[in-house]
Amino acid sequence: MDLVLLAKAAVMGVVEGLTEFLPISSTGHLILAGALLGFDDDKAKVFDIAIQTGAIFAVILVYWQKIRDTLVTLPSSKISQRFALNVLIAFTPAVVLGLLFGKAIKANLFNPVVVASTFIIGGFIILWAEKRQQNNPKLGTITDVDQMTVMDALKVGLVQCFAMIPGTSRSGATIIGGMLLGLSRKAATDFSFYLAIPTLIGAGAYSLYKERALLSMADAPMFGVGLVVSFISAWLCIKWLLKFIATHSFVGFAYYRIVFGVIVLLTAWTGWVQWAA
Repeated sequence: MDLVLLAKAAVMGVVEGLTEFLPISSTGHLILAGALLGFDDDKAKVFDIAIQTGAIFAVILVYWQKIRDTLVTLPSSKISQRFALNVLIAFTPAVVLGLLFGKAIKANLFNPVVVASTFIIGGFIILWAEKRQQNNPKLGTITDVDQMTVMDALKVGLVQCFAMIPGTSRSGATIIGGMLLGLSRKAATDFSFYLAIPTLIGAGAYSLYKERALLSMADAPMFGVGLVVSFISAWLCIKWLLKFIATHSFVGFAYYRIVFGVIVLLTAWTGWVQWAA
């Protein structure tokens, strides 16, 4: 058993769990962390996607009451039916575009410079979105996911497609996009979490199936460590974030993205850090 490899898997699991549901891009952080750790070959890329499932188990645990109630009342409740339909509709655009362009995006955009650049751009978009909502009290009128219409869900789903560009952040795109489309910060965050369940489970299953030739039973400990660590760290992060957004905006995350992106670009340009492709 390669203890160094398991340690790298644990580090990557922590990075995934702590960043998946914050508007700072888990994929971007995994690319950067993998570059620093020398954990960025084809198998590592499959690992990065697969361990998202651990983070999703944390979402299911935190939101289990809503999920259970929806499943139980789905045959008879119009509210539950509309909620399930909204998640399905929001999930569909990313599936279509992912199948069409996913390979090309991974081949051309999964590198530290692109990640750093989208960190910075995304940070300024968050600042703009927060200022816009602060200056317009009519925004954020949808305060609960059950108030969302089919068109609201479709718009959020289309916005989620921007997250295919590494460094954008899936949660950032859906949360900030939802806020720009009229959802409150809490409703946008909740729907982002619910939408993550089919999106990330689907992405993980598809990646494992597509790249199954790269894997063997010897990889099970590495994947197991990554899944468990990402689950624990994601659960802690979700619990913290739901309390945080009750009294805070996302402005702090915007400044983090901008500063971090500038540091990555600066170190790459000066050669202080040899970022791998």
